[in-house]
Amino acid sequence: MTTEELAAHLRVEPKTLANWRYLGRGPIYVKDGGLVRYRREDVEAWERDHTVRPTA
Repeated sequence: MTTEELAAHLRVEPKTLANWRYLGRGPIYVKDGGLVRYRREDVEAWERDHTVRPTA
């Protein structure tokens, strides 16, 4: 996924993803030259790890 595609999926701005990369947060990404790409399985793993279950 591109940064723009992931931003739309997560409903955040692309600059938020850039900030998360700078801070070492967010999903794992692959950098090839100047291109940043996110693998779907890494995004899904990150989402699973950040799922909060409500307590009753």
